Amino acid sequence: MENKLTIYNTLSRKKEVFEPLNPPFVGLYVCGPTVYGDAHLGHARPAITFDLLFRYLQHLGYKVRYVRNITDVGHLVNDADDGEDKIARKAKLEQLEPMEIVQLYTNRYHKNMEQLNTIPPSIEPHASGHIIEQQELIKRILQNGFAYESEGNIYFDVERYNQKYHYGKLSGRKIDELFANTRQLDGQQEKRNPLDFALWKKASPEHIMRWPSPWGDGFPGWHLECSCMSQKYLGDVFDIHGGGLDLQFPHHECEIAQSTAAYGHDAVRYWMHNNMVTINGQKMGKSLGNFITLDQLFSGQNDVLEQAYSPMTVRFFILQAHYRSPLDFSNEALKAAQKGYERLMAAVKQLDKLHATTENTVDIDTLKNNCYEALNDDLNTPILISHLFEGVRLINSISAGNEKINAENLEKLKTLFHDCVFDILGLQGEEDSSASNQALGKVIDAMMNVRKAARANKDWATSDRIRDELKNAGIQIKDTKEGYEWSLEN
Repeated sequence: MENKLTIYNTLSRKKEVFEPLNPPFVGLYVCGPTVYGDAHLGHARPAITFDLLFRYLQHLGYKVRYVRNITDVGHLVNDADDGEDKIARKAKLEQLEPMEIVQLYTNRYHKNMEQLNTIPPSIEPHASGHIIEQQELIKRILQNGFAYESEGNIYFDVERYNQKYHYGKLSGRKIDELFANTRQLDGQQEKRNPLDFALWKKASPEHIMRWPSPWGDGFPGWHLECSCMSQKYLGDVFDIHGGGLDLQFPHHECEIAQSTAAYGHDAVRYWMHNNMVTINGQKMGKSLGNFITLDQLFSGQNDVLEQAYSPMTVRFFILQAHYRSPLDFSNEALKAAQKGYERLMAAVKQLDKLHATTENTVDIDTLKNNCYEALNDDLNTPILISHLFEGVRLINSISAGNEKINAENLEKLKTLFHDCVFDILGLQGEEDSSASNQALGKVIDAMMNVRKAARANKDWATSDRIRDELKNAGIQIKDTKEGYEWSLEN
């Protein structure tokens, strides 16, 4: 199939046909987590968004190098570069080594990503493993005249940079307004301008995470790591850089400035940003204390949760909204996602039971074209899912005998659902994996055998009573030619 994928490029503020620099190879870099706490629902959205992109690019035949970093040093308390590294602070509170904190929460993050069925990145570099490379990048920026040393700190000179290039072009901010609205914080008098950001910070005597450098013991600034690692593994010009919308400014804006200051040109051809997960209209995040961890979502152990939600329900919930649209958390929305996911997976099971006929009354080619048009339109998963549910209605109609499908079209339909549901959307069946559902299935089988015997003896009262009791328990029974099917009502 011809590749007509279009993506919204934040830099140009429009949809563009995706044309990789060196096809069939694609370089994809995504800002990963800062590992000082458990992953929450807000972390799941970029992970699933760019997992979807990774999957679809591979599906289109591209060879993708997907790099997602681990921020384990240099992430300060605020973007003004004043304060304590978050991991170092957590290590002090927990009385652990910083790398123990990193390993603990990296392991938990990986477990959550596996539960959400995200494919691991091709490379997952740690900021702490690239200190030398970051120092070399700083030297290059200094040599080109876009940074300065002050009291053991190295700062990026935003005003000097903007005289030659354009600081603010990604976020659309105007530098005059930024200068006017950025105040000088206490303890930062060594900066020429409040808007300047740290490339290297001098470590105070009590600072745990520190490395030797030409400018004294210290640690890199937060923005530096992504410029360094993305270009180390993808080259000084690569295809796609992704991350959350909250990183657009200042983090990604500073990345552009650093790379341009070092190499004289932009490093990234397409910038992609997923929108935020909100709760009551407010961004969900650790700093606001309004987050729900993924473990809490999966177990139901949070006061705002009315029940537990499975990893695939959470994945389906995120995919139901376009990645550039805000997504507001609510129990009602998650319950609706659970119902939609279960309905879709039930149709996939039913699809495997369909039998081809010599007649054909269905148009699978149009359905397929509609699905791929949605994907090629900037990964429009809500439209894709709506087309898949058209397929669900078609499957149910064929199963009921209202439509006919021949062998060729049945195979097309099976391939379409397998590709879209499993390979691209990354959904997977999970209901049969739980011991409780397996045990429930055995109980229902036993009751249905009693009902079968009652029907054979024309004991309709017993047969109806078993069906009604199951229905009252929230179990829906559907008689079929092969026997019966059961599902949990929502």
